[in-house]
Amino acid sequence: MNIEYFNLNKILLLLIGLWPYKQSYFTRFQFIFLSSILTTNLIVQIKDSLDQLLHIYNEIRDNNEIAIMTKCGYNGKTCYLGVCTVFFGISIVLFWPQISNVTLPTNASRLYPLLITTEYFIDQEKYYYFIMFHFYTTACIQGLVIIGTGSILVMYWEHIVGLFKIASYRIERAMNIDMLRNINQNHTLICKGLICAVNIHLQAMNLTNYFLSNFQTMMFCLVIFIVGLVSFNLFRIFQIVSSKENIVDLLYPSVCATTTILYIFIDNYLGECVTNNSDDIFTSAYSVRWYVASLYIQKMILFLLQRNSIVFALKTGGVFVASMQCFASIFFIPADKTSVSYFTVIYSTQ
Repeated sequence: MNIEYFNLNKILLLLIGLWPYKQSYFTRFQFIFLSSILTTNLIVQIKDSLDQLLHIYNEIRDNNEIAIMTKCGYNGKTCYLGVCTVFFGISIVLFWPQISNVTLPTNASRLYPLLITTEYFIDQEKYYYFIMFHFYTTACIQGLVIIGTGSILVMYWEHIVGLFKIASYRIERAMNIDMLRNINQNHTLICKGLICAVNIHLQAMNLTNYFLSNFQTMMFCLVIFIVGLVSFNLFRIFQIVSSKENIVDLLYPSVCATTTILYIFIDNYLGECVTNNSDDIFTSAYSVRWYVASLYIQKMILFLLQRNSIVFALKTGGVFVASMQCFASIFFIPADKTSVSYFTVIYSTQ
């Protein structure tokens, strides 16, 4: 193969220190330096988003509102523990052949190949256990990084949902029966309550838009990568089944496709929760006894209800909207937008 065909790729990879041949100390330093910039930039953006959320949370004084945020935090923690359980369960299933090779030794050689083909420039039979330790430690670290950052995002969105719920609670509290009995006396308190509800609803939307503005490019690329990943794994599963290869080889692509779909499902589910709870403030405004209030308060609620004509949703790159409908359109319906269709194209061009 003529290496000249890779000249353009070589130039691009050399710029970021990823060209695998003739690596110097400068190239390694370049890679570490650029990776550090990318990592610190991500950390700073996440920290800034969390700081803004904590600032709003620290201003909450009502016990019922604190209880709402506590419940949302508990839901996020439960989701995090569930993901961790699934992750460790999948890890044990995938690593079991190598684990059994170490814990249950026999006289015969039972060296298993790695899940991903990797070239080590040492004797792989002699240093098999070292290679296995290095490979799977790296895989575990990558998994923990994904789960760690993902858990922060889950907790972040759960607290955003909590802010939307507080907005609905404030409307119901401002327009409760006791406040409306003495409408003239409590007119100012009702107005302040509605203003507080609109204010925290606006803060929740601003936090959401701020987060998306920082990460929408990354999330857009992630969606495209996930669709491609599922398509190729489905193609690999079909190859194994059609060629009647070792059934054990189905394990890795099946688990990879399943976990990927689960990951995107959680993201879209959280987006659906944000949209639904944002709309609940308008449902609460419809449900209260606004017709008993003064004309001035009725006009305030009317302006609030008019805002309901614009649906608030999490958009990625202006194309994907985080919702269960988007999840279904990516993986299931309609046929021209699914990962299955991309799998069909791959199979037809093999």
